[in-house]
Amino acid sequence: QVQLVESGGGLVQAGGSLRLSCAASGRTLSSYNMGWFRQAPGKEREFVAAISWSDTNTYYAGSVKGRFTISRDNAKNTVYLQMNSLKPEDTAVYYCAAGSVFAVRPQSYPYWGQGTQVTVSS
Repeated sequence: QVQLVESGGGLVQAGGSLRLSCAASGRTLSSYNMGWFRQAPGKEREFVAAISWSDTNTYYAGSVKGRFTISRDNAKNTVYLQMNSLKPEDTAVYYCAAGSVFAVRPQSYPYWGQGTQVTVSS
C-alpha cells in the first residue's frame, strides 16, 4: 500500500503561481497512474490533472489546461502540480491520488493524500 502526502499549498494573489508536491512512501510510485483533484467548500471533488505511470500521457481538466502542469519524478517518488496564472476560482483543497487506471473519476483511485489548501485572493 502506498501513502501519499501533499505539500506546497498556501495563500497567493490572483495571477500568481504555486507548485504542489505529492510524496509517496510505502511503495514506489513508478507503477501507479497519478491524479490531482480538488474540492472547494460545498462542491464535489473534481478532477484537475492526471499522469500515466510511464510519464507518457497527461490529461487536464478544461478549466486548468494551459495554466497547470502535472509531472512526476519517479526517482524521488514524487508527483508535482505546477499551477500558474492562478484565479480565485482555483481556491480549494488539492488532493493527489494513486491508482492502476489512468482516469478522471475519483472512484478509480484507491489511494489518497490528506490534501493541501490553496487559497487565491482577488
